[in-house]
Amino acid sequence: MGDDSEWMKLPIDQKCEHKVWKARLNGYEEALKLFKRIEDEKSPEWGKYLGLLKKFVTDSNAVAQLKGLEAALAYIENAHVAGKTSGEVVSGVVSKVFNQPKARAKELGSDICLMYMEIERAEVVQDELIKGLDNKNPKIVVTCIETLRKALSEFGSKIITLKPVVKVLPKQFESREKAVRDEAKLLAVEIYKWIRDALRPPLQGINSVQLKELEEEWVKLPTAAPKQSRFLRSQQALKAKFEQQQAAGGDEADDKDDEPAPQVDPYELLEAVEILSKLPKDFYDKIEAKKWQERKEALEAVETLAKNPKLENGDFGDLVRALRKVIGKDANVMLVTLAAKCVAGLAAGLRKKFGTYAGHVVPTILEKFKEKKPQVVQALQEAIDAIFLTTTLQNISEDVLGVMDNKNPSIKQQASLFLARSFRHCTQATLPKSMLKAFCPAFLKQVNDSAPEVRDAAYEALGTAMKVVGEKAVNPFLADLDKLKLDKIKESADKVELPGKKGGGVGAEKKAPAAKAAPPAVAPARSSGPPKKAPALGGPPKKGKPASAPSAKGKKCPETKEFVETELSIEVCEERSAAVLPASCMQLLDSANWKERLASMEEFQKAVEQMDKSEMPCQALVRMLAKKPGWKETNFQVMQMKLHIVGLIAQKGSFSKTSAFVVLDGLVDKIGDVKCGGKAKEGLTATAEACSLPWTAEQVVSMVFAQKNPKNQAETLNWLANAMKEFGFAGINVKGFINNVKTALGATNPAVRTAAITLLGVMYLYMGAPLRMFFEDEKPALLKQIDDEFEKMQGQSPPTAFRGARKGGAEEDGEEADEQEEDGGGAPDVMDLLPRTDISDKITQDIVDKVGDKNWKIRKEGLDEVAAVISEAKFIQPSIGELPMALKGRLNDSNKILVQQTLTILQQIAVAMGPALKQHVKNLGMPIITVLGDGKTNVRAAAMTTLQAWVEQTGMKDWLEGEDLSEELKRENPFLRQEVLGWLAEKLPAMRTVPSDLMLCVPYLYSCLEDRNGDVRKKAQDALPIFMMHLGYEKMLKATGKLKPSSKEPVSALLEKARAVMPAKLAPPPGKAGAAKSVSGGAPAAKSVTCSFVSCSDNVSVLSCKPPHFSPLSHCQGVLGKKAPVTKATAKDEEDRSGVIFILVPNGKEQRIKEEKGLKVLKWNFNTPRDEYVDQLKTQMSTCFARWLQDELFHASDFQRQVKAIGVMGERMEDELEGTVSCLDLILKWFTLRFFETNSTVLMKVLEYLKLLFPTLSRENYHLNEYEASSFIPYLILKVGESKDVVRKDVRAILTMLCKVYPASKVFPFLMDGTKSKNSKQRAECLEELGCLIENYGMNVCQPTPAKSMKEIAVHIGDRDNSVRNAALNTVLAVYNVCGDQVYKLIGNLSEKEMSMLEERVKRSAKKTPAAAPPPARQAAERERPQREHPSNPNATFMRKPAQQPQEDVPNKLNQARAQNAVREHSHPSIPKEFQLDLDMIENDHTRVSELPDLVQHKLDELLEPIMMPEPKIRSVSPHFDDLHNSTASTINFVISQVASGDINTSIQALAQIDEVLRQEDKAEAMSGHIDQFLIATFMQLRLIYNTHMADDRLDKKDIFKLYSCIIGNMLSLFSMESLAREASMGVLKDLMHGLITLMLDARVEDIEDGQQLIRSVNLLVVRVLEKSDQTNILSALLVLLQDSLTTSSGSPMFSELVMKCLWRMIRFLPETINSINLDRILLDVHNFMKVFPKEKLKQLKSDVPHRTLKTLLHTLCKLTGAKILDHMSMIENKNDSELEAHLRRVVKHSGNFSGMKSDRGTEKGQDDRMSKAKVSDILSEIFKKIGSKENTKEGLTELYEYKQKYSDADLEPFLRNTSQFFQSYVERGLRVIESEREGKGRIQPSSTVIPQHGLDSGSVPLNGEEMKPAVYYERLKILRQRQGLENNSRVSLMSITLPSVASSTDMLQSKLSQLKESRESHFQQEQSHSHSPTRCSSPSANLDDLKKRLERIKSNRQ
Repeated sequence: MGDDSEWMKLPIDQKCEHKVWKARLNGYEEALKLFKRIEDEKSPEWGKYLGLLKKFVTDSNAVAQLKGLEAALAYIENAHVAGKTSGEVVSGVVSKVFNQPKARAKELGSDICLMYMEIERAEVVQDELIKGLDNKNPKIVVTCIETLRKALSEFGSKIITLKPVVKVLPKQFESREKAVRDEAKLLAVEIYKWIRDALRPPLQGINSVQLKELEEEWVKLPTAAPKQSRFLRSQQALKAKFEQQQAAGGDEADDKDDEPAPQVDPYELLEAVEILSKLPKDFYDKIEAKKWQERKEALEAVETLAKNPKLENGDFGDLVRALRKVIGKDANVMLVTLAAKCVAGLAAGLRKKFGTYAGHVVPTILEKFKEKKPQVVQALQEAIDAIFLTTTLQNISEDVLGVMDNKNPSIKQQASLFLARSFRHCTQATLPKSMLKAFCPAFLKQVNDSAPEVRDAAYEALGTAMKVVGEKAVNPFLADLDKLKLDKIKESADKVELPGKKGGGVGAEKKAPAAKAAPPAVAPARSSGPPKKAPALGGPPKKGKPASAPSAKGKKCPETKEFVETELSIEVCEERSAAVLPASCMQLLDSANWKERLASMEEFQKAVEQMDKSEMPCQALVRMLAKKPGWKETNFQVMQMKLHIVGLIAQKGSFSKTSAFVVLDGLVDKIGDVKCGGKAKEGLTATAEACSLPWTAEQVVSMVFAQKNPKNQAETLNWLANAMKEFGFAGINVKGFINNVKTALGATNPAVRTAAITLLGVMYLYMGAPLRMFFEDEKPALLKQIDDEFEKMQGQSPPTAFRGARKGGAEEDGEEADEQEEDGGGAPDVMDLLPRTDISDKITQDIVDKVGDKNWKIRKEGLDEVAAVISEAKFIQPSIGELPMALKGRLNDSNKILVQQTLTILQQIAVAMGPALKQHVKNLGMPIITVLGDGKTNVRAAAMTTLQAWVEQTGMKDWLEGEDLSEELKRENPFLRQEVLGWLAEKLPAMRTVPSDLMLCVPYLYSCLEDRNGDVRKKAQDALPIFMMHLGYEKMLKATGKLKPSSKEPVSALLEKARAVMPAKLAPPPGKAGAAKSVSGGAPAAKSVTCSFVSCSDNVSVLSCKPPHFSPLSHCQGVLGKKAPVTKATAKDEEDRSGVIFILVPNGKEQRIKEEKGLKVLKWNFNTPRDEYVDQLKTQMSTCFARWLQDELFHASDFQRQVKAIGVMGERMEDELEGTVSCLDLILKWFTLRFFETNSTVLMKVLEYLKLLFPTLSRENYHLNEYEASSFIPYLILKVGESKDVVRKDVRAILTMLCKVYPASKVFPFLMDGTKSKNSKQRAECLEELGCLIENYGMNVCQPTPAKSMKEIAVHIGDRDNSVRNAALNTVLAVYNVCGDQVYKLIGNLSEKEMSMLEERVKRSAKKTPAAAPPPARQAAERERPQREHPSNPNATFMRKPAQQPQEDVPNKLNQARAQNAVREHSHPSIPKEFQLDLDMIENDHTRVSELPDLVQHKLDELLEPIMMPEPKIRSVSPHFDDLHNSTASTINFVISQVASGDINTSIQALAQIDEVLRQEDKAEAMSGHIDQFLIATFMQLRLIYNTHMADDRLDKKDIFKLYSCIIGNMLSLFSMESLAREASMGVLKDLMHGLITLMLDARVEDIEDGQQLIRSVNLLVVRVLEKSDQTNILSALLVLLQDSLTTSSGSPMFSELVMKCLWRMIRFLPETINSINLDRILLDVHNFMKVFPKEKLKQLKSDVPHRTLKTLLHTLCKLTGAKILDHMSMIENKNDSELEAHLRRVVKHSGNFSGMKSDRGTEKGQDDRMSKAKVSDILSEIFKKIGSKENTKEGLTELYEYKQKYSDADLEPFLRNTSQFFQSYVERGLRVIESEREGKGRIQPSSTVIPQHGLDSGSVPLNGEEMKPAVYYERLKILRQRQGLENNSRVSLMSITLPSVASSTDMLQSKLSQLKESRESHFQQEQSHSHSPTRCSSPSANLDDLKKRLERIKSNRQ
């Protein structure tokens, strides 16, 4: 009892797991009470017992276990979380409860299993029970079977999945235990109740006695289907309904709910058998053997294998071909029968998988029906019936129709009987009107056949069709049949019993044809399969059609009666007319007096107007009108009245086609009459409204072309063109019209031809581009007229139809369109009208053998031949022989080039075959999907393009039917999965309904959600909501039941997420039919619609939330134009369209450039774009363009979509400028494709976009790279020769803008290539543009040299085309204006005639243009240019300040300067001006890049006074800096380029010019934007000196010293301005520091006079660079430099030491600079350093200083930022693996609270307060030690100065007190010198911070690991080219990569200078009086004098 008292106190849950069984028993009892007491199923109390539940049921004590089972049952019943325990608890029940002897325990265990099923865990329970069947203990097996039986009995076959149960059932019948066999028998009986005969095939293998017993039991079972009696928690509504029915005693009402349950397909319960490997090895030899016995043996082997009811899929192509050959060609009928049985067996065993081969076998079987032997016919019937169930009627329709008019009656009979049997398996959805339209005419022919058996077969087929789709659908096709035949058809219809109509699956079985009974296992499958699918396929149409059915029925019946209205005799007509017309009217109708006839007509009209429709005898009245004189009436007034009355009768009465025949002849005869033509057209329109336009038009056109009156013909065509606009295009017989239109086009009368072309224009509105295909054989001149008419119509929408809806035409067409849409067709009707070629005879066996050859070259040859056959045929019929199988083999070819070629051929086939391609989807389409798994991107891209081309023709439905798609997804190939899922996600939203087979893909979709590949997972997640949209959440959630428990939860969570974003399903068909009704009578081929169609958005909820920039019309347009669904825009699609259109891919453009350079992709260079270029561009765009945008841009047929896409790109250019730039190369490439098209609308839109693009790029200072330019400019230049003026004008404007983003000198060669074109307009325009470039930019644009370019231009002076000659002369004249008579030398030898033309042109221009003034035309143009261009490019300048001075003032000043200088130049003609700017250009052009200045050597000895030199030179660099933006930038670029010159004097002069700019504070800002450029030039010059000049003994070392001095002076000036210094990038600073340190280490410098002084200056410069540069960039540069120096074995150790000293200096100032440093970048550099030099490697170095430096840097950073330093590692990939992170964590951990020191470092006081006295003492002691040491004295002084600057109140007295007076004076003097240097008082003064000189640096450090922009390398290349003399002839500005270079030679400016000499002379003298400041480096001698003076000052300062 003591023990009891202990556990009694425990809580219930602890009792339940106590060691003592009594405690557990008590715990279970209390738990049971507790579980019944808790009302809230989600109470937290349940959670306590979640882990204990298994112990409840597996208790080792039998008594306690019994109570535990009761408690567990209560828990499962009441707890919400119980489902989580299902797997472990049921497993425990099976293993520990079902083996118990107590019946109560087993009963409770069974109840627990059933309760788990009730709470939605049926799959888990069933799996565990099936596992239990393998247990060795027979008791467990028996109880498991019993539990399964109970579950099935109570829950039914909907909840219990029978397939796995049936699979294991036969094994239980083999058990040695009788109890197991008996229980298995009971289970088999229970299963039979639910699935009936479907259970027979799987149990065929059990003991015959047992089978007999089962048969006996099955017979006893009631025929009524069982019902579910126990329901899941989610089925409570069903439960309540069931209970209600039980109470009412009525069971029938529930039949519908349970009807699908018995339809279990026995096929699904079977295991698939693999038979291909079991075929005899010599099968293919035997089947070809000459002895029929051997062939028979081979076939019998196949027959045995084919009897397996379910076959595993494989490549049966060879086997099927062999069997087909036997059926078709074997003379032995016994073998034919055997082969047919084999085919039937294969079709039955493979089911849908056999559909691939159906198209090959069906034609052969149909042809073989000529055999009359019953056993052969029966076998063939079985075979073809089995094949039908594997494919669709549409796929085999062409083959069947092909034999319907065969001469052999047996073939016709059997084809009809086959169709009759096939129709029984169809529904209204699978037998659409389009199919009936194809078959009924063939049946009607057979109904009249002479052979009675053919007629009977036709009756049966038509009767079956009538039974399936109803009389209403078939009757329109039977209108011409007499009553007797109609009755026979109806009689046949009554006899037909459709499978599934009565009794579901059972009825289907009973009615299955006897022929199908061969394999007993399969017979039920065939019969029950199609009915099962019927609801899915036929559901939606059934819902939608009742709305329109009544109206259609009501409208069509009268029309049908009128259509067959009999012709009345003239007597009857007179009698009926007399009853409704006045007697006087009747008498005077044929009076000889026209006035009486007119009066009679007036009475006639009144009577008709007053008549009621029902009492109007239309035929009688029109016959009275036709009564003599009838339509030969000579009086026009009477005739007008007659024609008007015809219109009235047609409008008001029930006007039949019989009546119409009476009047049409008269109407057509008068349509061309001047007076009566209008009334005749009104009559025709009324007739068309009454009898439909298609019929009326066909009659009228045939009548008018039977006449020879051209006036009538022309007016009829005009009427027809107008009528099409009014009635719409629905039902028009295009083929019939095309022939008549061709006749009209060949007419001699121009009016007829014009009317025909106008009619074609209207037809083009509806049919689009395919219409042109009918006229490709016409003469070029006529074709051009047609094209012009089509071009006029481009962009127009067909008007809304407002006539022709009276007779229900719209409703019919709408329905038909719906049906076609449901059928999945995506191609427009016009494709069906094209004449198609049968190429099957051209696909010879030889070609097929070649395609399958072992040698790849022969395979390629075969493919080439196939492509040629298809190209030649253009449009082909679907019969293509054995080509599909041959091509299928090539899709998995080892040679990827052949795979791509095959894909290209398949694309050809798709376009050529059109919608009929559907029948090849299974056998040839599915292998395309397999190719999507290829490892190569380009192959996958080609496969996707091919797939899209196929789907465009076939629609999606055929692709989704069957298991093929799921089999593809089953492959664990990440590429295949992501491509297929992406494709489905794109295509499925546009479908209204999908085949139920899509559900087969769901398990593989779930496995993709957990795929190891991230892209696959993402694609699967994207596809999830789309699948859910069609399949529903419930179905998809149920499918998760088959997943592993570990997978189920995450997948369910993703399903919940997907449910939230699931797009709305498209509106049902009636919505569209309604919409179509309101527009053009449902015109099927409308390209676009008017605004009235926008009402379609009412039917589609997603359209209500379109973004403002997106037009709804593009969606609506798809409805009519393509027969696509109502709209493709789902909610997700709309979201996508409002998102970004360009996706930023890091380094995407660079990668594309790299791939093109490496020839990994095609180089964008072609004469006309081939398909592979387009495909490549699509592939490249797919990664960085929004999918919808790419689809629009590459839309195949609707150019309006492209126009809208360009519009969107233009609208978003500003918002997505970065994206536009990143995709610029692709955008420009896409534009080049448009340049090759004839569509002017798209072209104008492209040019409009380009006119917006280039100014935008210019404003952003973006410049095209070579890759972009070369792939765009040559194609743009093609369009400059366009025939339309507006296009040429736009292209010229774009070329002008282009020069702002791409150097004119590089545009020049492209234009030169353009002058070689055959198009004279292009040659002329290119020459004109060349002239403009030379005029605007000078001769420097002429590439490769002016002489060569001018010779090529001069050739065109002799061109045969006048405009080209003039353009060439104008261009040469432009050159003459620039360089005068030198032009004659440049152009070389011309013929006498050409030279005289040129001289005449020069003289003429001289007369027009005064010598001193620029040409007026140019002056005007240049005045206009700034106004035109300035707004578009306000930021394209290197000056930050806007122009302060009005533009009008500038010319005035410059005019004065020109007048004065011109005088001086006249007096000194031999003295050229140095660095003179072109004042004409500056005066008139304030925003453009203008000619750059010229560097000329000045002759100093001819100048009177030295003071005359400075100002003109200074002016040349910086006159009016605030105004002349671009000329300043251009000048600076040019001068910078001279810095790196190989000539020392040139470099010194250039440095002086820059120094002049830098010295003027207000002008120095002009250097902004050029800093990197300048520093690159500088350090390249330093390298040049180091490597070349210093080694050249011929050079004077003093000159080198001067150059060094100028460089250092410039650098000091530059780095004294912090704003400019901070512009220097990291890569450039690294190279600069490398150059400066190398210079300090150069021992050769000491040999130069004052070399020590130079090194001090460099030292000072280094300090300045460290202080003033961007701190992140310089610190980063030093780290990379240190890494490089340590890596390079040849480097000097002193180099690394100096780099580290610089780093220590940077570290010392980190407290002040820490806030301006990008720590992420610095840590990345440190991380990279530590990767190259890990801790161990660093310690192995000779010196430990690098290690200490790095540690100090990191310690300082940690101290300043604290733990936050760890947040700055974002740029490091895999930072957890980084040695840096571990180091930082250690430092942060040890540093404690040092991070607090980071704050308040801004003030000196705060800094001082924190610093302890001991710290101050230590720092100053260290500094004074350095000052006292011989080596570090200067460094110590600098540090002391900087310390005093920071801590102004620091007391130095204690440290100086004990030193000598000399030392104190030395310190004070050193500090003063540093102060004066810092304040900029001295240029190159003695520095007190001398870094000691070290030994020779053995080599410069290579640029390893440097990350620099491509522009930097570009700069270097340019400079090196100049240095090597490659570009020195023209002296182009090599540093300017952003602005065009200009001419700079004296010769080229000579003529210009001579015009200005007088004005400039006076200006020069005037300037002298104002010039007092000496000019540095104005000429070589002046430069030397100035430098000498400055050096003297330096020396004096040193003393």
